[in-house]
Amino acid sequence: MLFLELFGYLLLILVAAEIFVNALEHLGEKLHISEGVTGSLFAAVGTAMPETLVPLLAIFATTGDSVTNEEIGVGAILGAPLMLSTLSLFLMSVAVLKRRGIKGHLTPEKTGLKRDLDFFLIAFLLAFVAMFVPHGEGWVRGALAFVMVMIYFFYVMLTLRASSKLVEEGHATEAGSPMLLTRLGLPQNLLFIVVQLALGLALLVTGAKGFIHGVELAAPVIGISALLLSLMIIPIATELPEKVNSILWIRKHKDTLAFGNITGAMVFQGTLLPAIGISLTPWAPQKEVLLGVLITLIAAFWLRWAAVTGGLRVWHLFVNGALYVTYLVAVLA
Repeated sequence: MLFLELFGYLLLILVAAEIFVNALEHLGEKLHISEGVTGSLFAAVGTAMPETLVPLLAIFATTGDSVTNEEIGVGAILGAPLMLSTLSLFLMSVAVLKRRGIKGHLTPEKTGLKRDLDFFLIAFLLAFVAMFVPHGEGWVRGALAFVMVMIYFFYVMLTLRASSKLVEEGHATEAGSPMLLTRLGLPQNLLFIVVQLALGLALLVTGAKGFIHGVELAAPVIGISALLLSLMIIPIATELPEKVNSILWIRKHKDTLAFGNITGAMVFQGTLLPAIGISLTPWAPQKEVLLGVLITLIAAFWLRWAAVTGGLRVWHLFVNGALYVTYLVAVLA
């Protein structure tokens, strides 16, 4: 019965992602913005809501064991970028393997991809450094957290500023199919685009929360710790919206949207959430956490190197998948 419930919530997420993606494409087209802004900001932040709620609810929980809650919070904060930079990218490449081949090209707009990865790597390196700052050095941790928040602010400003130029160069957001609500006889205007967007996002959050609850019930049966649960299982569940959205986009040859959805979420979750973790939790360098951070940084560096040196190919993202398997083997062994 439990696994049937998980399957039902997974189907809900798939349907919700289609509704959300469809509305988001029409919103980007209506506002005349680039695919980079639509993917890296709108889609990334919107679909990051489920996994954003998990660590916040855990850290600010007033019930349960505080140490366990902090472990879940830290694991969920750092587990999300790990999943995005490894497993999510790998699944995206698998989705186009048959059509493009192992040496097939992936063609996201390079300046936006490089910007996303540069901001993420700077912020996540700061989060790594913060693990070795004693908890008593509150002002140092506070300064690091403030810098990370500012990094995201400047990232948003630069991404928005680049939009008009990218639109002129042919990277404007274009809707690939009619808006779903128009099939019910509703007009295709900004109001109903926002209504469909809100509906899709609400269904995504509902499906993700239900899936998370099911995974939490299944964890004791599997027999893993709260930290490993939050580092491995919960992010897999909460990252489903990003995975599904990116797979839908890359199969339609909208590579900029597909990559921006993932790398934009990496920036969001590699700046604001770690800033909260640094300020409100011990943020200690436990071995599972350290390994996860290192794997994430390696995966992001690899993606950036592949993108700027000779163009991304499908096989490049298989390396990201191998890094995730490496992490699993190391922590479970």
